[in-house]
Amino acid sequence: MFRVVAFAEALSWAALLVAMFFKWVVAADPHTGAEGGVPIAGPIHGVVFVVYVLATLVAWRVFGWSFKTLVVGLACSIPPFATAIFEIQADRRGLLGVSAADRTPTAAGPSTPA
Repeated sequence: MFRVVAFAEALSWAALLVAMFFKWVVAADPHTGAEGGVPIAGPIHGVVFVVYVLATLVAWRVFGWSFKTLVVGLACSIPPFATAIFEIQADRRGLLGVSAADRTPTAAGPSTPA
């Protein structure tokens, strides 16, 4: 779930940047009130941004991330495309593969009877 949300946030950033490009660069006079796709891409990005922040908080609890990892994950929601980069790095470091509950000694395998 975190992976999907991280990439969705990056894609929504891309959609908003493209819409803003057409509004401010391509339009002959951007002050005419022609908003282009910004009224559509803006709210979509806003919702996905909030979902990413919530997913990061959930992942912090579920996967047992350190507070530093949480802060980095939340900070990556600000620059465009940083959520996808954070997700890739977190996956490479094994931060998304096993939940904290599954790393307990009792979940390691069947215990032998005494």
